[in-house]
Amino acid sequence: GSNLLVADAGVDAVVVVNQCDRILIGAEAEAECGCWFQDLFLEAAQAGLGGLEFAVGIPGTLGGALVSNAGAYRSSIANLLTAVDVVWDGTRKIVAPEELDFRYRDSVLRRPDPPPIVLLKTLLRLEPSEPRHIYDLARDYQRQRISKQPPHPSVGSFFKNVLDREVAHRIDGLRADLREAGIIPAGYLIEACGMKGLRRGNAFISPLHANFLCNLGEAKAADVHWLAQEAKRRVREEFGVELEPEVLYLGDWSEAA
Repeated sequence: GSNLLVADAGVDAVVVVNQCDRILIGAEAEAECGCWFQDLFLEAAQAGLGGLEFAVGIPGTLGGALVSNAGAYRSSIANLLTAVDVVWDGTRKIVAPEELDFRYRDSVLRRPDPPPIVLLKTLLRLEPSEPRHIYDLARDYQRQRISKQPPHPSVGSFFKNVLDREVAHRIDGLRADLREAGIIPAGYLIEACGMKGLRRGNAFISPLHANFLCNLGEAKAADVHWLAQEAKRRVREEFGVELEPEVLYLGDWSEAA
């Protein structure tokens, strides 16, 4: 995963790194959860299988993508799954995607007090397509990302978009298609609060995209956390909306400001 903000003191626990990264492409793709998400896209594309074009530009492993149901451009990894191989409470078994309760940028794996699950391998159903079409679509997505997202180091999109049709219809200036879909981008709300460029220490809210909290170099996690909390506070006061982090906090944050 890459949507992680680790406390400055680190993590007082054993951290296991999954380096199992085998990918087998066939009628049903099989991929171990330690593989890089973009590598899975590339191997599928080379075999003429589409559906993972949105994965271009999303860093991290397949396992990390599963935890938060990674996606973009109205697609997500959960939509492609047919089964997941896990160790659940000490027992290895194959589970249906429904058992992991995937939702928008969410799954049972990132809820408070999640069940003891280790992700091992996935089975995915991909659609045959012309490799040229797959690469063209992926390049288009990548161009959009480059034009909209800042080049500075960050933990990716910090907050989830707000899904609320009633709120969308009362916010001025929102694009018509987003208003009708009931989607309010978190970056739109943060920008509307005048927070682009706000800095604390060496952490700052990107002037290019307000949902990216960036690092100028040696920024403290506590300063990124402060910016996030300030963004939540201002959006709540201005719009009556509670922003929900897409980022996962690791470590001891009990003394965070």
